[in-house]
Amino acid sequence: MELDGRVVVVTGGTRGVGAGIARSFLAAGADVIVCARRPPDQEVAADGRKAAFTPVDLCDPAAVHTFFDTVAHRHGRLDCLVNNAGGTPYRLLGEGEAQRHARVVELNLLAPMTASLTAYPWLRQARGSVVMIGSVSGTRPSPGTAAYGAAKAGLENLARSMAVEWAPDVRVNSLVLGMVRTELAHLHYGDETGIASVGATVPLGRLAEPADVGEAAVFLASDRAAYISGASLLVHGGGERPAFLDAATVNKEK
Repeated sequence: MELDGRVVVVTGGTRGVGAGIARSFLAAGADVIVCARRPPDQEVAADGRKAAFTPVDLCDPAAVHTFFDTVAHRHGRLDCLVNNAGGTPYRLLGEGEAQRHARVVELNLLAPMTASLTAYPWLRQARGSVVMIGSVSGTRPSPGTAAYGAAKAGLENLARSMAVEWAPDVRVNSLVLGMVRTELAHLHYGDETGIASVGATVPLGRLAEPADVGEAAVFLASDRAAYISGASLLVHGGGERPAFLDAATVNKEK
């Protein structure tokens, strides 16, 4: 298979987008380690192969160092780090203390930085790559999730700087995600009717599936992307239709 013998770490790989990414790497032949604070409700598996799970708090630098040392010594190498762990509750800026918003930045920006810096010696040895999981929230206003959007904007810029500093030994790229249908989609979009209505606003007519993200991550980690570094790949189904087109009273589509 395409990634036979490669070793891949997917942070937050126990559910949702992270589990979809892990399954795509398993299907491509890689040995996959997923980490999160809590174990998955069910094993992450694909094509008869299973991802190994290790508990780790990515906001604890000492725990992160122990985790990557264990991975490297157990497997002898590390070829790709996918910084997927993150997320945020809906919270308007005026409804939370600065410290609460800062914790969102810590999880979505500082934790990926810590993981990447810790993994770097092993990635350099393997001439591997880092894939940051970003969001369109970092490219546009993000009301209700402002700290998250700010962190994702910083993550994309961090990836570009890493790509320059770590070249030619380690490639660093970002996947900039739009809306993805996961087991938690109802918290963001409502019931099936709401999910379908939101999906209809996407040019491709649906929300992304975790596997869509996984296939893009596998591509960026593979030799097919050997000359791609410092790039941001939009995985958003064509983006969002500009609101002014629907508000305008001229040039309506027939």
